[in-house]
Amino acid sequence: MLLVYPVNEIMKYIPVLLGSIIVGTTSGNPLWSLIPVVLVAAFGIARWFTTSYRIDADHVQLRSGIVARRTLSVPRPRIRSVDVEADLLHRVLGLAVLAIGTGKQTDKGEEFKLDALDTSQIPALRAELLSHTGQHAPEHVDEAGAARVSHPDALAESGVEIGHWRAAWVRYAPLSLTGLAVVAPIAGLGAQYGVIDVLSKSAVVQHLDDDTAAIVAITIAGLTVLTLALVNLAACAQYLATWFGLRVLDNGTTLHLRHGLFTTRQITLDLARFRGATLNEPLLLRAARAAQLEMIMTGENPRQKILPQAPRVAVERTLDELLRSRRGPRAEASPTPDSAAPQPITGSALGTVELRMHGPAARRRRYTRAAWPVGIVVLALLAIVLTGGHLPPWAWTFPVVFAVVMALLAEDRYRGLGHRVLPGTTGPTWLITRRGSLDRNRDCLEAPGIIGWTVRQTFWQRRAGLATVVAATAAGKKSYLVVDIPIDQVAALIEEVTPGGLGTR
Repeated sequence: MLLVYPVNEIMKYIPVLLGSIIVGTTSGNPLWSLIPVVLVAAFGIARWFTTSYRIDADHVQLRSGIVARRTLSVPRPRIRSVDVEADLLHRVLGLAVLAIGTGKQTDKGEEFKLDALDTSQIPALRAELLSHTGQHAPEHVDEAGAARVSHPDALAESGVEIGHWRAAWVRYAPLSLTGLAVVAPIAGLGAQYGVIDVLSKSAVVQHLDDDTAAIVAITIAGLTVLTLALVNLAACAQYLATWFGLRVLDNGTTLHLRHGLFTTRQITLDLARFRGATLNEPLLLRAARAAQLEMIMTGENPRQKILPQAPRVAVERTLDELLRSRRGPRAEASPTPDSAAPQPITGSALGTVELRMHGPAARRRRYTRAAWPVGIVVLALLAIVLTGGHLPPWAWTFPVVFAVVMALLAEDRYRGLGHRVLPGTTGPTWLITRRGSLDRNRDCLEAPGIIGWTVRQTFWQRRAGLATVVAATAAGKKSYLVVDIPIDQVAALIEEVTPGGLGTR
């Protein structure tokens, strides 16, 4: 810890230290540049003397602070997750960082983190912090007849493996925006420090005007290909660094995730707060028959991912295993307009069961909303012509192409719209709702997790005989929408999911 704290503090203040080195070098006295380094390192060492934690029967307390002392106290029943993380330096030294999650959104400085703990202490400490969930590690009886925990990490490693990372899944990494999120800040930092000025004044750029149009087009195409290659490489690198070696274990009371290449991370989630799951299908992933899987839990990250970009079949299998013990062995689907009798649901039903479409009025609403941007483009072109402006003939092909694209988008948005209610026989009833096109979500929500309903109607929805039903819950995104459902089906939907939820008049 006496090494980790100073190194971490020095890494945080690298810009200040670089400035001090430059000032010390230009002043002719480089020793002055060492003073900030010594002060920062001393501050890190002082953290070791002023940081302590305590676990008693009711609370977990963390005391820290050098000038201003601060004590964080968390009631043990409020602990909802335990997150263990170790970067390269921690791993070399056999240390890790343990973070306690309570479901409350906190600032970065208010997080409950126990930094630089010996990894040999982590399993027993994690089991102790989550003991209120009812889980117990395997025990054995020693020669004296006393029961002892056979392996302190056996609890986290026990259970059924419901998800496992595959190296071939890296091919799905470029189909998300993670690569752009990695490259964009680097490009912005380079632009801030004059990289664009250097490129614009280079001999190659200065002579582009003298070259033919073909050379300019080739140069632009080359830069575009190079940019796409960098973005894709960054996406693959970020995917590997984050999700390498992912294992998802379900022991019935907790869900344990372990992943990471350089920085390893272990997350233990209390399944007593589980309320459902979300199948996330952005447009590019959907085209490649892939998806992502997220948890719906009370007091946790609204988008707690348990499977990254992966084949849709693998995501559906993990979803089925996750929900198998919570929906009952023989859940049945509610009848659809073209099926008079309930149909048995088997296999990965919640991820593949056909949803109920919302009818022609919902489809017309999608096409009407898609037509507005096209109309604005046409009016803008007409205004240019009427005011004496000149437009080339090919300019009028743009609204035609734009109209085709918007029509395809409207149709895809309608096809992605739907819902279904799966009443369980031995498990809970499930509400499945899906919407979106560019970013499509299929939400599977337990009926017992729904704490209220809201029915919304805009002016145009009232004219079309549609409504949006909002299922309120304390988990995940807090509200899950059934969009543009016919108004005459709203009461039946609410009654089917939560019998008696409409009350009496």
